[in-house]
Amino acid sequence: MPKYVIEREIPKIGDWTADQLKDASKTSVNVLNELGPDILWLHSYVTGDKLYCVYESPNEEMIREHAKRGGFPVNKVSELFHTIGPETAGE
Repeated sequence: MPKYVIEREIPKIGDWTADQLKDASKTSVNVLNELGPDILWLHSYVTGDKLYCVYESPNEEMIREHAKRGGFPVNKVSELFHTIGPETAGE
């Protein structure tokens, strides 16, 4: 299944409380449950003004439908081809 990185511009999201992040997460999970098993949220990274989410989905259209139903912004969707890290160096 293809993986995607979704960039969402959300001003001051880095200042959100744990409860605000929990509420947003619940909204996302509820929409995922509506859409069915073909789309999966893996994790997200919260920065000052952006949220970067990693999803598995059969296509970009389903990613955008999830965002539309959940009321989440989508500024950019990029298909993820490889994941690398220190272990990739083989040392």
